[in-house]
Amino acid sequence: DNMVPMKFELVTIGRLKKGPHYDLCADYAGRIKFPLTIHEGESKITIEAAQKADEEKYLLSKIPPNAYCIILDERGQSLKSTEFSDMLEKLNVQGQSHFCFVIGGATGLGEQVKKRANFSLRFGVQTWPHQLVRVMLLEQIYRAIQIRAGHPYHKE
Repeated sequence: DNMVPMKFELVTIGRLKKGPHYDLCADYAGRIKFPLTIHEGESKITIEAAQKADEEKYLLSKIPPNAYCIILDERGQSLKSTEFSDMLEKLNVQGQSHFCFVIGGATGLGEQVKKRANFSLRFGVQTWPHQLVRVMLLEQIYRAIQIRAGHPYHKE
């Protein structure tokens, strides 16, 4: 098994306040045994077009140049948990160890962020609040690691 230790970053618009979503995120983040950094940005601008541009500038500033960037986008590709795990493993075996996931705000992701993305992922065809997307993403990262390690956490 020629895996490189992985490192995960989440770059998000919107701060998670204390409460059930926060607790769930903290739980899954604590289970992920690889370095994990969460960057939370917020725009103070209320005019939608300017807000989107401001958020895009923030997101682009936080995506590391060498990271494999996965954006969460409703027009992205749906993957089964096993496929997501396989994708991370395949990239890892090819030498990619740094994964950056991007979750936009209510106005969506700007074109420059979409261009920077290496992969666009969606959690089904519904629209989800960013707090839930963050919970689901952390759970899926944890699940992917467990699948790869051969743990019985994942039931197919």
